[in-house]
Amino acid sequence: MRRISLVTFVLTMALNTPVSAEPLKTCPQDTESLIKLMLDDLPSYSNRVIQRAIGDNREIQASNNYVIVAGRPEFTPLPLKVGSQRQEVVPNDVEQVFFTTMERQYSNQRVVPLQNFYWLFLTRTTKGWYMVTLYTQLASLYTGDVPLPPQEVSEGIVGTAIKLWLRDCRAGALR
Repeated sequence: MRRISLVTFVLTMALNTPVSAEPLKTCPQDTESLIKLMLDDLPSYSNRVIQRAIGDNREIQASNNYVIVAGRPEFTPLPLKVGSQRQEVVPNDVEQVFFTTMERQYSNQRVVPLQNFYWLFLTRTTKGWYMVTLYTQLASLYTGDVPLPPQEVSEGIVGTAIKLWLRDCRAGALR
């Protein structure tokens, strides 16, 4: 039996494996198509953000968390008005999307499943889609617990993953 190196094997497989899909030329114009594509890719983008942060030795508590799946989008916006004049807090050109992630946290030799809820604000410009802001609310770990207040997480793991995905979408670099 002939032995080959791992590098030779990987290169041979890569060169002989057909590319299954052409890259997107542009991001979808409608919010629902955009979000469906984004949620399909969000776990892998989020997990890469986690791994890069660990590799950069940043002080984050993410080394034991992994995003497993993202889904269940809701596109009905909440009416956001304040004051006696009932002025809009969010401009008309900002889209609201709600979605859920299922995550795993490895702690003290046990696996803790976590469900997180996200509230994403997006806007479309002439240059493409951009994230305005992102909020999250962790699900209660125990039935009957008081829910935690929403937190702004645009610079967190999922927020960074969304920004990277939108950047790649604007560049036509998605498959």
